[in-house]
Amino acid sequence: MLTVVVIEEDSAMRTLICEWLLGEGYAVQALPAQGASQGGDVDLVIVDVPDLRDGGADTVRAVRASYPHAALIGLSTRLGRSLQSDSNPARALGLRRLVAKPCARGELLEAVSDTIGAAH
Repeated sequence: MLTVVVIEEDSAMRTLICEWLLGEGYAVQALPAQGASQGGDVDLVIVDVPDLRDGGADTVRAVRASYPHAALIGLSTRLGRSLQSDSNPARALGLRRLVAKPCARGELLEAVSDTIGAAH
């Protein structure tokens, strides 16, 4: 079973994303934005990324340090609309994908599947 960590500041959004992922058969661990921790065998981290000028790059670097072997997908209300999903700035941060918030269930699950594959 593939394991996904969701690091999202908004508790309602965090709960919704976790429900979507659990429904697809992924093992999920949810953490608040300040809750990033060293995590064992994790395949993917979905992380809330604020504006790059407001600490977004530092957030992604901290998550990368905590989960060095996991793929990263960024979620952002600001960046997702201004940068392409696979843009050079997103890739420079180590993000495989960047998804705009709010996002539809299908959009997020497609990003997860494209990044790490299906849970089944």
